[in-house]
Amino acid sequence: MKRVYNFGAGPAVLPESVLQEAQNELLDYRGSGMSIMEMSHRSKEYDAVHEEAIANIREIMGLSSDYAVLFLTGGASGQFAMVPMNLVGDGQFADYTNSGSWAAKAIKEAGTIARVNIAADCGKELPARVPDESDLKLTKGAAYLHITTNETISGAQWKIFPSSEAPLVADMSSDILSRPVDADRFGLIYAGAQKNLGPAGVTLVVINKDLAERVSDSVPIMFRYKTHIENNSLYNTPPCFSIYMLMLVTRWIKSNGGLTSMAEINERKARKLYDAIDAGEYFTGTAAREYRSNMNVTFRLPSEELESRFIAEASDRGMKGLKGHRSVGGIRASIYNAFPEEGVDALVAFMKEFERENG
Repeated sequence: MKRVYNFGAGPAVLPESVLQEAQNELLDYRGSGMSIMEMSHRSKEYDAVHEEAIANIREIMGLSSDYAVLFLTGGASGQFAMVPMNLVGDGQFADYTNSGSWAAKAIKEAGTIARVNIAADCGKELPARVPDESDLKLTKGAAYLHITTNETISGAQWKIFPSSEAPLVADMSSDILSRPVDADRFGLIYAGAQKNLGPAGVTLVVINKDLAERVSDSVPIMFRYKTHIENNSLYNTPPCFSIYMLMLVTRWIKSNGGLTSMAEINERKARKLYDAIDAGEYFTGTAAREYRSNMNVTFRLPSEELESRFIAEASDRGMKGLKGHRSVGGIRASIYNAFPEEGVDALVAFMKEFERENG
């Protein structure tokens, strides 16, 4: 069976070699006579998987011993609550930037727990963008500054991260491990797995250990980062299979040149699509050029009728998941790390053909 080109925004495409390895080990993991999904999270087989996954993240991201790597559940949405629960003290403000739909969700959740200052708000601007550092109106003594590094819906991405006296906290769900990042600039990074890390089910958290000490005794034990640091993400049964897949994906990233190589490939793939969009007036990019995402390429056609036809005909040709988010419409091509470059070439060729036939 021929695999389609999966442009879905998440859950998203995984490396084919990783899927094949998981398939080969599904019934009998390393001679154990059982699947990794069936065995104890305290077993020696799973322990090796867990430790390699942590080690791979540390190596790929260049993390110092000041940082803990945690595997939690609840997705980024769970972190929208867990971050302020752990980091905001009595009477403190938390600074947030609103760059779009996902940042707005983080702000809404934080507002139920803490006092929130919206330090910059361009969430509804068109063309879509993220704030510039010059836009920021920060709170003196804020608990942290929160950013969403890539907005999957609008296709806008932070290219230069802001500076702040407060710790920088980032939702990197949709561009984690897609480019080199100076982790030392961040107090906390979190990401749902289902874009660049693996299947849904595990949430990666990278946190400065000193920051985790801020937590109040009033926070339930289960929802303290400190609890999970002390128990190496084994306080309760972790999502073992999702962590196993993350281990395989990070192993794949390492074997393919790490983040420098990922960034070069991702930039090349995105450039091909943006060049096709900018070649004429038929296609219109929806994100401002200087903020265009390398992960989620968003654009419009001259009419919604043409967009519907474009999506349907592309699907017939094995290019799936191109429909834009229901809140904004249009076209969205998500081209995460594992998305093959030949799929981008196929889409570019189809765009040119479609314009010739429907222009």
